[in-house]
Amino acid sequence: MTRIIALALAIAAGSMAVASDDEKLNDTAKAYEIRAILAEQGYEVRKIEVEDGMYEAYAMKDGQRYEVYLDKQLDIVKSERDD
Repeated sequence: MTRIIALALAIAAGSMAVASDDEKLNDTAKAYEIRAILAEQGYEVRKIEVEDGMYEAYAMKDGQRYEVYLDKQLDIVKSERDD
């Protein structure tokens, strides 16, 4: 249920995926799903790119910038603070 609410909020906000040099994220539904997954964990996603076969989300959490990496199954592989 939380994912559905987060997904609805992401759609309502009109947020879109951003393309990277490596690969475009043309799948808007996938971008919304990534945003919903990360919103459940307290992240506010600013943009999403595809690099080296992984999704790379640039996000804010607790006033800090993060880079969050997800695999093709949308499992979070790594999250690091971006200074």
